[in-house]
Amino acid sequence: MIGRRALLAALAASSVLTACAATPAPPVPKAVPPADRPDGDGGVSAFYQPPATVPAGPGHMLRTEAITGATLPPAAGGAERILYTSTSGVGAGTQTVVSGQIILPKGMPPAGGWPIVSWEHGTTGVADVCAPSWRGYFSRDRAYLDRWLSAGFAVVASDYQGLGTPGPHPYLLYRPEGYSALDALRAALAHDRGLLSNRIILVGQSQGGGAALGAAWLAPRYAPELHILGTVATGVVTAFGIGPHPAHPPVPRSTTESATMSASFAILTTEGSEKSLHPGTDVDADLTPRGRDLAVQARRSCLGDLFKYTTREKLGETEAFVDGHARFDPERIADFRIPDAHLTMPVFVGTGMADGEAGVTQQYNAVAAMCDAGTNVTWKEYPGLTHNGAVNVSAGESVPFALALLHGKPVRSNCATIRPLTAVQAPAPGIRWNN
Repeated sequence: MIGRRALLAALAASSVLTACAATPAPPVPKAVPPADRPDGDGGVSAFYQPPATVPAGPGHMLRTEAITGATLPPAAGGAERILYTSTSGVGAGTQTVVSGQIILPKGMPPAGGWPIVSWEHGTTGVADVCAPSWRGYFSRDRAYLDRWLSAGFAVVASDYQGLGTPGPHPYLLYRPEGYSALDALRAALAHDRGLLSNRIILVGQSQGGGAALGAAWLAPRYAPELHILGTVATGVVTAFGIGPHPAHPPVPRSTTESATMSASFAILTTEGSEKSLHPGTDVDADLTPRGRDLAVQARRSCLGDLFKYTTREKLGETEAFVDGHARFDPERIADFRIPDAHLTMPVFVGTGMADGEAGVTQQYNAVAAMCDAGTNVTWKEYPGLTHNGAVNVSAGESVPFALALLHGKPVRSNCATIRPLTAVQAPAPGIRWNN
């Protein structure tokens, strides 16, 4: 389509606007699109660039800087970016460098330091500019973090491997996310002695729900020195390995996710996890020309812009992928699925019954697997609430759940009463963020 400036220039040079010959207007230069960003790298400050040499081993703090210019949650007394060492969750488990942030409550810490919420963020994208420590907070998340800060928790939040820092982001793979979260806690506790207490609640939404559950499963093996009291996961998109003859057999996934939304998530999988698992392979070979344009968008922008792009271009997986859908990669599926569902600490799961993104049956399957494996699970269903809408509403029950664990009080599992979910409800009107 001809641009407005080019159209006016063409008209000005024609007999439409003048009856006599005139000097032709100079050609209008073509707009230069933003440069591509291989692996989604770039667009952030030098803070995120790893130093030339780093100490061996995970959980070492490399540098910090105060976060300024971002609107912090009202209960925050201050925040800083962090850069620390971790273990790569792909390949041979080599050392990597990850970024994140620490947010402290207002006032003086209690004796022994503030307990910690390890916040595992939801999907933002795979480009470095989508790292929460750089991009800042969506209003939903700012309000949610404020609930935890107001309850007396400090927040330690990893950006996850490859977000902010160089290299692809292994999107939705539980080991990279889990290692990143656990090593952020190690680095923060060593760096802020006296301010932070080794009493931790893992908290995550959507992608972050899987990251929190992955960290919970990995912690006893990978970071046994961390005292993790429990896990809170909402909008869960993860899956667990299931043994033979489960008491609660999995049910087929049900979702109302649109075709354009599906294409946005699929391209994040291609540009994030596929590139991480298969370095040097042209994973974009499975894309149509329109799909390759979408891949460029994913490498330089974030989720909200991807949704706008696929909606504007009417671009679903059928139009973006050569075979009409993203490639089925057994290695990616294996690295997405947590091997078993037995977690050693209590788990709170919140599910919006109108969640058309994660789907409600997938969340039931995750809860059922944990219950069958002997995990202490508290599952709360929220009628009429969506993937976004359930986040802050659920805090009314998940924060007391965490405080009970913090004070040594038992929490009662409701596994005996869980039931399969088969359909996504319509969103209830008049509730903030319930889109």
